Amino acid sequence: MAETAHKILSDAIGQIVLVRLRGDRDVRGRLRSFDIYLNIVLDNAEEIRSDGTTRKLGTIVIRGENVVLISPAEIK
Repeated sequence: MAETAHKILSDAIGQIVLVRLRGDRDVRGRLRSFDIYLNIVLDNAEEIRSDGTTRKLGTIVIRGENVVLISPAEIK
Protein backbone atom coordinates (compact mmCIF):
# COMPACT_ATOMS: atom_id res chain seq x y z
CA MET A 1 0.00 0.00 0.00
CA ALA A 2 2.83 2.42 0.82
CA GLU A 3 4.31 1.87 -2.63
CA THR A 4 0.98 2.81 -4.21
CA ALA A 5 0.69 6.01 -2.16
CA HIS A 6 4.30 6.88 -3.03
CA LYS A 7 3.59 6.39 -6.74
CA ILE A 8 0.44 8.53 -6.61
CA LEU A 9 2.30 11.36 -4.90
CA SER A 10 5.28 11.01 -7.23
CA ASP A 11 2.94 11.33 -10.20
CA ALA A 12 1.42 14.47 -8.63
CA ILE A 13 4.74 16.36 -8.37
CA GLY A 14 4.40 19.57 -10.35
CA GLN A 15 0.60 19.39 -10.18
CA ILE A 16 -1.84 21.48 -8.14
CA VAL A 17 -2.99 19.60 -5.03
CA LEU A 18 -5.43 20.33 -2.24
CA VAL A 19 -4.12 19.51 1.24
CA ARG A 20 -6.49 19.23 4.18
CA LEU A 21 -4.78 19.87 7.51
CA ARG A 22 -5.71 19.16 11.08
CA GLY A 23 -7.93 21.90 12.46
CA ASP A 24 -10.11 21.93 9.30
CA ARG A 25 -7.70 24.06 7.30
CA ASP A 26 -7.26 23.67 3.54
CA VAL A 27 -4.22 24.68 1.50
CA ARG A 28 -3.84 24.49 -2.28
CA GLY A 29 -0.57 24.69 -4.20
CA ARG A 30 1.81 23.06 -6.65
CA LEU A 31 3.41 19.96 -5.11
CA ARG A 32 7.19 20.40 -5.26
CA SER A 33 8.30 17.48 -3.08
CA PHE A 34 7.45 15.12 -0.22
CA ASP A 35 9.21 12.56 1.96
CA ILE A 36 8.38 9.29 3.70
CA TYR A 37 6.92 11.19 6.67
CA LEU A 38 4.54 13.07 4.35
CA ASN A 39 6.30 16.36 4.97
CA ILE A 40 5.45 18.28 1.82
CA VAL A 41 6.63 21.40 0.02
CA LEU A 42 4.09 23.45 -1.94
CA ASP A 43 4.87 26.31 -4.32
CA ASN A 44 2.41 29.15 -4.93
CA ALA A 45 0.39 27.93 -1.95
CA GLU A 46 -2.76 29.60 -0.77
CA GLU A 47 -4.97 28.97 2.24
CA ILE A 48 -8.63 28.44 1.39
CA ARG A 49 -10.74 29.97 4.13
CA SER A 50 -14.14 28.70 5.21
CA ASP A 51 -15.90 31.63 3.48
CA GLY A 52 -14.26 30.68 0.15
CA THR A 53 -11.70 33.50 0.11
CA THR A 54 -8.01 32.72 -0.25
CA ARG A 55 -4.81 34.01 1.32
CA LYS A 56 -1.53 33.76 -0.61
CA LEU A 57 1.24 31.95 1.27
CA GLY A 58 3.94 31.43 -1.37
CA THR A 59 6.31 28.46 -0.91
CA ILE A 60 5.56 26.52 2.27
CA VAL A 61 6.61 23.36 4.08
CA ILE A 62 3.88 21.36 5.81
CA ARG A 63 4.85 18.90 8.49
CA GLY A 64 3.44 15.46 7.75
CA GLU A 65 1.75 14.97 11.10
CA ASN A 66 -0.63 17.83 10.21
CA VAL A 67 -1.77 16.33 6.88
CA VAL A 68 -5.19 14.68 6.84
CA LEU A 69 -5.44 14.18 3.06
CA ILE A 70 -3.92 15.22 -0.25
CA SER A 71 -6.04 15.35 -3.40
CA PRO A 72 -5.65 16.64 -6.95
CA ALA A 73 -7.27 20.08 -7.11
CA GLU A 74 -9.54 21.30 -9.86
CA ILE A 75 -9.10 24.98 -10.72
CA LYS A 76 -12.12 26.47 -12.41
